[in-house]
Amino acid sequence: MRTASKKFVSENCFIGILTCLLMVLLQTSSLQADEPASEKSKPADEKDRYFYNLRDHDRNGIGKFYLGREIARVMGYQGAPWLERRTREQEERLSLLPKALKLKPGMAIADIGAGSGVISVILAEHVSPGGKVYAVDVQQEMLDLLDKKMKKQGVDNIVPVLGTQKSPGLKPESIDLAIMVDVYHEFEFPYEMMQEISKALKPQGRVVLVEYRKEDPAVPIKLVHKMSETQAKKEVARPELNLKWKETIGILPRQHILVFEKTAEE
Repeated sequence: MRTASKKFVSENCFIGILTCLLMVLLQTSSLQADEPASEKSKPADEKDRYFYNLRDHDRNGIGKFYLGREIARVMGYQGAPWLERRTREQEERLSLLPKALKLKPGMAIADIGAGSGVISVILAEHVSPGGKVYAVDVQQEMLDLLDKKMKKQGVDNIVPVLGTQKSPGLKPESIDLAIMVDVYHEFEFPYEMMQEISKALKPQGRVVLVEYRKEDPAVPIKLVHKMSETQAKKEVARPELNLKWKETIGILPRQHILVFEKTAEE
């Protein structure tokens, strides 16, 4: 009887171990099932670069995180009237950008995330004669609005460019300065975009981020659409991007102007 009892206990222990292993396998399968299908096919480095939390995140974000920051939702072309609002200059003083950035005639500038072209038009005046503004956007509808604005105002040195989520579609070493006004925090693939923007810059070319100051709670913008100076440096001044922080200009009432310069490739 004792031998049979021991055998019974042994068999129960074995069954228990198998049950535990089965539960672990089922839990692992469940976690993998929660991963978006589109992520399963992505290269390992891209999956490791971004973190996803689609269940618990800011409702104004996309549930995708990069270096601790949630990426914000992109403003659709339907939001163009907000970009064009009459009070914008009074609130943000973006007309100060050309002087702050020391723009000169003949420069080639990329306005990344140009939208309906508010910033592009401001910049175009200050690089003329001889200079061009490449107005890049991923929404053709925005570029159509920009085209109407150019024709209405008689501006002829803005070149609309339809980009993608991972590339602005610019030629290598063709740009003196790339500027993103309230745009960078919405890039779905910030690392890949900055790689391509860096390639498009001429030697010692500049990248400029104009972002609402996260450090200032008085700035009346949703939190996920703000960015701190520390976070911007953490993301843009990565050694492999060949971009180095140069200065932060604080003349705007709501945004910082963060300037990075292209360095020699290592």
